[in-house]
Formats: sequence, structure tokens, C-alpha cells
Amino acid sequence: MRIILIRALPILTTRARIALSGLALLGLAQSPASSSQLDVVAVDGTLCDLTTTLAGSAARVTCLIPPGGNPHGYQLKPSDRQTLAKAALILHNGFELTPAANKISSKAPVVAVGEKALPNYKGNDPHVWHDPKTSAGMIRVVSAELAKVLPEAERSALSQRTDKAMSVFNGLSQWGSSQFSSLPENRRVITTDHRTYSHMANRFGFREIAMLDSHTTGGVLRPSSLKAISDEIKSSGSLVIFKPSWNANKTLKRISKRSGVPISSVPLEGEGVASGQTAVSTAVSNICTMVNGQGGQCDKAGGSRLSDNWKAIQ
Repeated sequence: MRIILIRALPILTTRARIALSGLALLGLAQSPASSSQLDVVAVDGTLCDLTTTLAGSAARVTCLIPPGGNPHGYQLKPSDRQTLAKAALILHNGFELTPAANKISSKAPVVAVGEKALPNYKGNDPHVWHDPKTSAGMIRVVSAELAKVLPEAERSALSQRTDKAMSVFNGLSQWGSSQFSSLPENRRVITTDHRTYSHMANRFGFREIAMLDSHTTGGVLRPSSLKAISDEIKSSGSLVIFKPSWNANKTLKRISKRSGVPISSVPLEGEGVASGQTAVSTAVSNICTMVNGQGGQCDKAGGSRLSDNWKAIQ
């Protein structure tokens, strides 16, 4: 083909022939494999990291809400809609974590992964992945959905990655249980602003005091509410008030001053994966922050091994 082209255009300069050859090589470099790679969208929570790890190189995963982002008030952008239109599979947490996900309309399957993993849950805390056992269930759901859209040749490797991912999260569950059980029973409590860790609390046997959810109406903190919150914290065994990843607001500072319980210097990451971290390293960091804040000694080395095992999945 190339010889015919050059003979048909004898007036081309040597430079032009080189340019044409370069373009041909560029076309070869852009292999059909990359253009045929499946597009998968993970909307919120920890799904970005779970899906990326399970998909490996078999799919191109786009995360609508970046690590460190807040899913609750997220609104779909025009660029998001373009991304969604190209996707072969769309995954979101469900349980109203990101209300905007309910507006997604696509020819591709749209799967509420958390709801599939916990079909009988009727509570009002959408942060289901904070229980490592639920995360393991979400891994199974994501893997099953990927298997439906990936080429058959990719499914064996997907199964192997799924087994490794399940092993890490089962190990995380055992490690986390050991960390909280090392605390005296009266210190197995965390005080937060909003209900975020109830699933973790149920798994590991501690109590979560969600101050503003329990004692305010419409987010309004009345003097009587401030007294009730302060009294509960002082009698709870809480050594610190755990703040979210953004700075503590005036309300938390007022509660801290009134109760005499300080605000933790280390924040918790409640809405998904922390910036620059993975689902596992974020979970390890949250657990260590809670345990250390309540006077315990977290096994950081064991947590780091779990994080390394997660990163090693290929």
C-alpha cells in the first residue's frame, strides 16, 4: 500500500514522504485495543478505588467525584453527562449518598452497588463501606457487573483480582476488630458531628454519638440542645470530638468549649477515599485515628501491610 502511494504522488518531497510515514506509524501506535477499551464510570464513595482495582487494565474507569470530594451536594456537569453517555457500565453507592445519581439516564446499566450489597438495610446512613465486610460485599457486586461487560478473555484475571481484594478486606475486618477490642469498654465510643460511621460501629462494637443528628432540628443548635449534647458527651467516655475532613465549624467549637472535650487534631475521612489514598489506607487511617483518639495504641504496621497488599493487586 505504501509503495503505491509514493508512486502515485511523485511530486512529494522527501520531507513529505517522511511526514506521511510518521502519520502511518502514529496510526499504528494508536492500537485498536485502546480505542476498544470499555469505559466504566464510578460515581461516589469508595467505588472509584474498588472499581479501578478490580478492572485493572481491562477497562478505563472514570470517577465523577474525586478523592476527598463531598458526594452529598454533587451536581452533574455537562462533561459528566458526556462521560456517562460513553460508559458501558455506571456504578454508584446508592442509599441517597449522592442524590444527583438518581438523575442519571443511560443505555448502560446503572447499578446502586451499596444497595445490592445490603438489600435489607432500611436505615438512614448511606456510608455503608465503612464496614469492611460490606465493602467486601460491594467488591463482589462490582466484580459481577464488570464480568457482564468485559470480554470473556478478561474474566479469569478479574476473578483473581476479586479474590485478592476480598482477602484484603476480610483481613481489614479482622485487623479493625482487634484495634477496637483493645480499648476499655467505656472508651469504645466516637463522637462525631453527623451520623457517618454507624456501619463501622455495628461491625466493631462501639457507639457513635452523632451530635447534630441526635439533638438538632434542621441543623439549628438551640441552647437546650447544646446542654443536652454537652451532658451526653461528658458522660459518654469520649476523650475527643472527631471532626470531618474539613475544618471544625463554629458549632463543633461551641460544643467542645461547653463540654470540655477537645476536638481531635486529626480529621476523619467519612465521605469516601481521602485525597492521595486508597480505600484501604483511608479505612486504616480512620480506624487508627479513632482508636488513638480514645486512648488506644493502633497497630499501624499491620494496617500498612493491608494497604500494601491492596496496592499490589494487579
